[in-house]
Amino acid sequence: MDIQLKRGLLDVCVLAAIGDSDAYGYQIIKDISPHVEITQSTLYPILRRLEEADCLSVRSEEYNGRLRKYYRVTPAGKSRIKEFKQDWAEIQEIYSFIAERTQAT
Repeated sequence: MDIQLKRGLLDVCVLAAIGDSDAYGYQIIKDISPHVEITQSTLYPILRRLEEADCLSVRSEEYNGRLRKYYRVTPAGKSRIKEFKQDWAEIQEIYSFIAERTQAT
């Protein structure tokens, strides 16, 4: 799969996994893992990138004596999910065209 396409898909997967409630890294990985293979070394740069793009807000809270970061989807993040869904409909149309034209191959 094209690396840029996969990167975009993973960004939206992370936003969707967080959803409407606060989530922390391990929880996000656990929620996504049944559907997409993702590791901590992949997740945390995505979270930073989404935070820098104002798609996520972050707060720290103490949990068992350690600080844990909680992520929340911002209105910009919700817009990104909405845009992705609109783009996906177009991608499905393109896929259908390609699949139809190349059935014999």
